[in-house]
Amino acid sequence: MSFVALVTLLLVSQYLYFMAMTGKARDELSIKAPATTGDEVFERILRVQLNTLEQLMVTLPAMWLCAHYFSTSFAGIMGLVFFAGRILYRKAYIADPTTRGTGMMTGFLANIFLLVTAALGIIF
Repeated sequence: MSFVALVTLLLVSQYLYFMAMTGKARDELSIKAPATTGDEVFERILRVQLNTLEQLMVTLPAMWLCAHYFSTSFAGIMGLVFFAGRILYRKAYIADPTTRGTGMMTGFLANIFLLVTAALGIIF
């Protein structure tokens, strides 16, 4: 379980980094809180942060359920795949939102594998 715990810390740290980058963009682009619009680059950075939060609501519990009922190694590896997908997603989305597909699908498929294997482990 230590591997899954380390991946959890990595994922939460990545989210904290995305939060910090949103704050930095808000400051650099003079977007005063509580505004969430006003500059296209800021909006993209914020959307990456928010989408990551939405995805983590699936990833974290699915990863721990998978680790408990199926395989800790598989769960941790899928968590790392999700992490890599978020890196790809962020880079692509900020540059051009229409190119976000590879990063999004990488994370999405990792979540599907985590959910399916967790369910199989629970059922069988």
